[in-house]
Amino acid sequence: MRAYMGALSINWRCGSGCSKQSEEADRGEESIVDSDQTIRDFGAQWLRHPENDGYYASVEMFRDICGPLLQPSDVEGRRVADLGSGSGRIVEMLLDCGAAHVTAVEPSDAIHVLRENTSGRADRITYVHGTADCLPPGDYDVVVSIGVLHHVPEPGPAVARALEMLKPGGRLLVWLYGREGNEIYLAFAGPLRRVTSRIPDGLLRALCRGLVPLLSGYAWLCRWIPLPMRGYMRSVITPLRWRHRSLVIFDQLNPAYAKYYSERKARALIQDAGFSDVEIYHRHGYSWTVSGRKPATIDQTARQRRP
Repeated sequence: MRAYMGALSINWRCGSGCSKQSEEADRGEESIVDSDQTIRDFGAQWLRHPENDGYYASVEMFRDICGPLLQPSDVEGRRVADLGSGSGRIVEMLLDCGAAHVTAVEPSDAIHVLRENTSGRADRITYVHGTADCLPPGDYDVVVSIGVLHHVPEPGPAVARALEMLKPGGRLLVWLYGREGNEIYLAFAGPLRRVTSRIPDGLLRALCRGLVPLLSGYAWLCRWIPLPMRGYMRSVITPLRWRHRSLVIFDQLNPAYAKYYSERKARALIQDAGFSDVEIYHRHGYSWTVSGRKPATIDQTARQRRP
C-alpha cells in the first residue's frame, strides 16, 4: 500500500483475473472472450475520453440509473464501493450524494484518469487497481457496479466478493444491459458489433461522431412519436451533450464482450450469490437495475431480537 494525494491507494491485481474466460451467452452470441483485452479496451477508452461533466456525471443521472431501488439518501454518510470505476464518473456521483468514503475499484490503465479526475476529494477515496473480485475489506454499507458486469464473462466472483465484504444488511446495486425491450436494437447492433469491435479506435470514433446526428434526430422524434426506447431517448440521451452522445455510441460498439441479460438471469445473478430481498427495475424498458441485501448473521439477528 502507498499514499496517493492523501488517500489510500492499493495497487492490487488478483490472480483470479484470468486472460481467457468463456461464457455461454444467450443464443450463443459469444463463446471465447479475452477478458484482458476488454480491460485494455476500456482503459484506452477512458484515457481518450476522461471528461466527466454535465448531466452525464450528475446526481440526476444517478437517480435515473437506480430508479426506486436506491436513493441518494441511502448513500449519504455511508461507506460505499464502486466496482469498475473507469474515469470516476460514478465515484463523483456517489460523493455528490454525500457518501462518507468510496472505494473505487478499476483494473485498467484508466486508474490514472480516475485518480486525476477525483484528486480534489482523494481524502475520501480508496483506489484499488484490480478486478472487481479484488474488493478489499472495508465494512461497506453499499456496493454498486453500474455498466460493468455485462462486460465481464464470469461476473459471479465479483458478486460473491461484494456479498462477503458488505456489512450484514448492506446493499448491492448493479445496472445491466437488458434483453427485453432491446430486441429491435439488438437485431441491428448485434451484427454491427461484430465489425465495430474489431476496427481501429480512431476509425470507430469517427463513425460514432457521424452517428450522433442520427441518434439526436431519433431522440428529437421521440418527443412527439412513441418510438421504441422513447423513455431512454427523452430522459437520458436528450440531456446529454453531443460529445457524451458520441461516447454512448462508442461504448455500445467498441467492447469485445457485452451480454444482454434477460430478467430471469439478471435476478439470478444476484439471488444465486446469496443476497436476499432481491428487487429488479426495468429502467426505461430496456435495461435492468437489480439490488439485494446481505442477510443478517444468526448472531446479529439474535441480538436484534433481545430486549
